[in-house]
Amino acid sequence: MKFNLRSFALLSALVAVPSAFAADMSDAAIKERIKPIGSVHIAGAVAQSASSAARSGADVFNASCTACHSAGVMGAPKPNVAGDWDARLEQGMDTLVAHAINGFNAMPPKGTCMDCSDDEIKAAIEYMIKDL
Repeated sequence: MKFNLRSFALLSALVAVPSAFAADMSDAAIKERIKPIGSVHIAGAVAQSASSAARSGADVFNASCTACHSAGVMGAPKPNVAGDWDARLEQGMDTLVAHAINGFNAMPPKGTCMDCSDDEIKAAIEYMIKDL
């Protein structure tokens, strides 16, 4: 009998104790827990603006395109390798630029340069085919 009574007491404690320490899950309590505790203001600081000058094709290629295009990853045409570019160039530069901007086959839209302008994407393509 003692064993059953002791087991019951232990089981009751295991069930009751965690619920006594459980967090209040009401909307008000949650909002109170996640509210901001302050804000940051730097007096006199001026926000830096991005350069308005377009990056060169070489700069865009070296920053965003080289990882795939230098090694020909998943069929990416290598810079200045005529065999890689001939069929693509036959479609016309406008189509090639549209594919680079919108994505085509394994190439995601704008490659890895989501902050590149359309003109910068075109400049990167022109850089990759400049010696053909």
